[in-house]
Amino acid sequence: MHNTVKITDDIIYVGASDRRIALFENAYPIPQGMSYNSYVVLDDKTTLLDTVDWSCGRQFMDNLVYALGSRTLDNIVINHMEPDHCSTLGLVLDRFPNVKIYGTAKVSALIKQFCGRDVQDAFVPVKDQDTLNTGVHTFKFITAPMVHWPEVMVTLDVAAKILFSADAFGTFGALSGNLYSDETDHWTAGFAEVRRYYSNIVGKYGNNVQMLLKKLAGAELDLIAPLHGPVLRGDLDKYISYYDNWSKYIPEDDSIVIFSASIYGGTENASEILASKLAEAGAKNVKLYDVSGQHYSYLVGEAFRCGTIVFASSTQDMNLFSEMEFLMTELKAKNLSCRKVAIIENGSWAPVAGKSMRAKLEELKDITIVEPVVSLRSTPDEDAVYQLEELARNILL
Repeated sequence: MHNTVKITDDIIYVGASDRRIALFENAYPIPQGMSYNSYVVLDDKTTLLDTVDWSCGRQFMDNLVYALGSRTLDNIVINHMEPDHCSTLGLVLDRFPNVKIYGTAKVSALIKQFCGRDVQDAFVPVKDQDTLNTGVHTFKFITAPMVHWPEVMVTLDVAAKILFSADAFGTFGALSGNLYSDETDHWTAGFAEVRRYYSNIVGKYGNNVQMLLKKLAGAELDLIAPLHGPVLRGDLDKYISYYDNWSKYIPEDDSIVIFSASIYGGTENASEILASKLAEAGAKNVKLYDVSGQHYSYLVGEAFRCGTIVFASSTQDMNLFSEMEFLMTELKAKNLSCRKVAIIENGSWAPVAGKSMRAKLEELKDITIVEPVVSLRSTPDEDAVYQLEELARNILL
């Protein structure tokens, strides 16, 4: 049975949500599920903007056929060819064999790779700023390579003032009836998932996001319609400003987060002591995470939020504790920069974690390491407590 939502008189949401999936891209926990968004424009020529993941294929096809009514589908605009948006493309092509396909030049090869179909006769390659007029609506195609795949573009519906933004401006989580961001907790409880989505999915490509934002500067927008999450309505400048800052790796605030990798509890004890010393010195909302107990994607999101990060790690096999090494590798992969950081190391007979952490941090841009590096032997002693107190003072300078 169809489940569609009218956005305007002639634009219809035909996407769907999957609440059974546990890991997005088989990597990121999504306890609230995931939405896969698709949109139909019923103009003189009908146009479908993107398809959905295979898990939602039946619901999507029901929605699409209902939205079209007695009409056929004339055009498909493919903003992004990743499988969570192209798995059902073959179903659409089977149902509407005469459809024209619009996308950047790389899309046709990806269709062949993912769908096993040669679509050259139906494919219309588009370049940056090309347009498609379907009657009332004019679609402007704006290339956005590496946000976050090389073939990506976004589509601006000039008449409706809607930006169909591909993976940009999306979030984790299924939709629950309310299609628009101002009908949900998007800006409150849900915003941590917006940040986690950006930092893990798009975060590596800050320079590319900056290029896209420059292309969009001055565009008149009433709505932003991403491929995941709610349609953004209201406070669009505020939302864009978050993307602007995140893509410049500017922290949201001067909060402090402590990432602790502890084996038998000594490193965790030192992390707790530091958190207390920071609080005594006036720090607010300090967050402490056990990196073994929290999926790394949440920690990456916190690293994008906070201005100061403390890395506290035990030594394992003459190197970093494995979970801390993985987290720091991820932060480097996401190009995290412009942060104040501090180091706590532990090692019962050979504490070398600090050396490893410093080496990894020096590979990042615009990183300030706060001294002293606190070095423990198994558990904190009085000298370690003194060093932690000094570190807390210096972090807050």
